[in-house]
Amino acid sequence: MSDQPTNPLWKPVAGAVAIALVILILFVLPAEYGRDLTGLGRVLGLTELANPAPRALAAREEQFTSDRISFTLEPFESLEYKYVLVEGAGLVFSWQADAPVEFDFHGEADGAEEGFAESFDAGSSARKSGTYVAPFDGEQGWFWENRGARAVTLTLETSGFIDEAVEYRDGFVNRRPVGSE
Repeated sequence: MSDQPTNPLWKPVAGAVAIALVILILFVLPAEYGRDLTGLGRVLGLTELANPAPRALAAREEQFTSDRISFTLEPFESLEYKYVLVEGAGLVFSWQADAPVEFDFHGEADGAEEGFAESFDAGSSARKSGTYVAPFDGEQGWFWENRGARAVTLTLETSGFIDEAVEYRDGFVNRRPVGSE
């Protein structure tokens, strides 16, 4: 018998290495590098992650245009400003207020029940920007409310496949063309 002590960590280390190797072969190689040594990656759809199918270019008949508009919200006043978008139409937006306002970015699908809206982003902020792709045909845009004690000026800038905007304020509806000269 040998006088050297045995190291009790070799078994757990060997087990961890074996598990890591199995994960590498079964999941990482197919998903990251498209190398599917066992065929399991194809069955689980992991090989598609390594080589995603190119997305088709979505041609639009609508004119790409920009819109810039400013609003003043008196204390405890609110308004909705939306764009009429078709499903798949893209919109790049940025809005900024000189004080935080409550907001809700939402959409109302054509043909939906009266009062139904799907909310995509809500909170309190003095600015927001991003991109949006319309998931359905209909009016899609913002509700803003000034809950402060002084008037707030808000400016919205957008670019996208839009040709009509709708403003809801004080019980009135104002439709206006966007991008027309």
